[in-house]
Amino acid sequence: MDTDLALILGLVIGGLSIPSILSALSDRRPPRASALTVLIAFGLLLFAMTTKPGGYQIDQIPDVFFSVIGRYL
Repeated sequence: MDTDLALILGLVIGGLSIPSILSALSDRRPPRASALTVLIAFGLLLFAMTTKPGGYQIDQIPDVFFSVIGRYL
């Protein structure tokens, strides 16, 4: 897997897990599925940051996001 793709997937999955966490907490349920998606997102982000030489800077993320979207569309 490409490190840019792993970074973007980790960010998207992590962002989409936030409503699930809030929903589980508001219904007073344990957020088991949300915790799993957060772990998957963290693993993808960790893979992307450690595999790419030099890592990523915060200002590079929008460029990486649109380059990945452009590559697959």
